[in-house]
Amino acid sequence: MDNLLISWKEFLHDKRQRKDVIAFALHFMDNVLALHEDLKNKTYQHGPYEFFKINDPKPRDIHKATVRDRLVHHAVYKILYPYFDRQFIYDSYSCRLNKGTHRAIRRLHYFANRVSRNNHRTAWVLKGDIRKFFANIDHAILKDILRKHIQDKDINWLCGQLIDSFSTEGKTNVGLPLGNLTSQLFINIYMNEFDQFVKRKLKVKFYIRYADDFVILHENRDYLEALVTSLADFLEQRLRLSLHPEKLFIKTLYSGVDFLGWINFSNHRVPRTSTKRRMFRKLRKNHAPENLASYLGILKHGNTYDISEELKSRFADVTPKHQRP
Repeated sequence: MDNLLISWKEFLHDKRQRKDVIAFALHFMDNVLALHEDLKNKTYQHGPYEFFKINDPKPRDIHKATVRDRLVHHAVYKILYPYFDRQFIYDSYSCRLNKGTHRAIRRLHYFANRVSRNNHRTAWVLKGDIRKFFANIDHAILKDILRKHIQDKDINWLCGQLIDSFSTEGKTNVGLPLGNLTSQLFINIYMNEFDQFVKRKLKVKFYIRYADDFVILHENRDYLEALVTSLADFLEQRLRLSLHPEKLFIKTLYSGVDFLGWINFSNHRVPRTSTKRRMFRKLRKNHAPENLASYLGILKHGNTYDISEELKSRFADVTPKHQRP
């Protein structure tokens, strides 16, 4: 019960005014007591999802659980995350405390300097992406991985309820929903198998993963080409996943590597052309000062003086006072 109450406080952050949250809170103690009884007696069943689409920036299918179920997600996440986070490799950066995209990109540049010996030799980059990542997570494999770490049958039962609450359309017992807090943890647990294979079995030194994107750096292109078959075989045989053939490439960092929204070079990075176009398009539609400030804040993480100045010039009438000369 303590965990449910603490998880409720964390769940409420930025959600207090939402209709479904208000409805649950109206009879809060009755709802929580009933949920606690269902969990204790193992009669809990996950409810249906509300489906909607977003553009972030590409179209994504989001499945939103009920408030009752999202409270369970938070309670499970709160207990399991600290344990599993200690099992993950250092260079896994997605959905983890004190990690994220900016740290991953900084790590990429650190690795590039190591491999290139401070730009005195070529640094080759193998960039990979997994095809339809969330939609192809195999439930049986995920639950088997969890059982290797968790001996408590009740916890495994509850995790099974969450995992089996959703399946990709047209498939059975395959797929995790975008939007669940537990999905963020489950995909890292799932892909930790791949991370451990890359680091422990293949002994790859310069490897970074963020969700379904990963990069490997090396001074030898032939070495990277030889890795591809091993990586693809492991994903297929162990995790039933596959590399996206159109997003797999080997190139020099000097020529620019598209990773986590930025084109990364040996000594600088710039936003993708599509990102720049999206910024201008959205500001033309809604040029509120806070939107411009947000974009200028994002651009500070790269070598973006020209585009920042162009944004401020075009939308000078809405530039925040602290950004004006």
